[in-house]
Amino acid sequence: MSPPAPGPSRRARRAQRRAARRLRRFAGLTAVAAVGLVTLLVTAFGPNGAQTVAHSGPAPADRLLPAGPPDPLVVATQGALRIQLPIEQNRVTALGYHAAGENALALRPIGRRGNQGLLGRVLDRVFGGSDSSLVWYQLRGGVGSQTSALAVGAAPGTDVYSPVDGTIAGITDYVINGARRGVRIDIRPLAAPALVVSVTRLRPDPSLTVGSSVAAGSNRIGTVLDLSALEQQALARYTQDAGNHVTVQVYSAAVLTLP
Repeated sequence: MSPPAPGPSRRARRAQRRAARRLRRFAGLTAVAAVGLVTLLVTAFGPNGAQTVAHSGPAPADRLLPAGPPDPLVVATQGALRIQLPIEQNRVTALGYHAAGENALALRPIGRRGNQGLLGRVLDRVFGGSDSSLVWYQLRGGVGSQTSALAVGAAPGTDVYSPVDGTIAGITDYVINGARRGVRIDIRPLAAPALVVSVTRLRPDPSLTVGSSVAAGSNRIGTVLDLSALEQQALARYTQDAGNHVTVQVYSAAVLTLP
């Protein structure tokens, strides 16, 4: 009879046990990494991924809040010119940017884009992008620079204040579909007299006159109009109402026709 085959040596058995432990450790680390990745993606792209100004979701359009001037808050710049929020913060439903024609100058938004692409949001989460609570949305439509018009959403009747220190250079009709719908208020800013800041889609304050001096966030220039019956407003995608808003644009005084 042949002798039984020799079993694995003690050294071989220890090597097998070490290999088994390494395999279990690798499997555990893989599971932890998978859970972390899922958590990151849910955090980055879940329902709370998009925020509006200063709160986690769009403000209800019928929110009854005390009226008053906004706290100083720069929301955009054009060179050395600083554009302040023209509506009291708690009454803002959303901020958006869109193209406004070839003559309107590009604005530099302050804060972070709320509807940027998947890759951009992942990079912000992983590498620590802007941590600002000021959130804006890119809107479709128009020609020219995609950030040449700032839309500040608010319910109709909300007070609108001057976004810059300056002088009222013009108050003219704002026309939609051939009909007058509020006014365009042109302001010559003290910080950049070669430019003109235009605010549209509002009913003017009756005390406002050409030549009046205005201070950013202090002087009321009008109230938000309800234009929801005339057009579908792109900002509505990011609010809980029809997307009514005022629009702020900046032009070179040399190309803008003033009264």
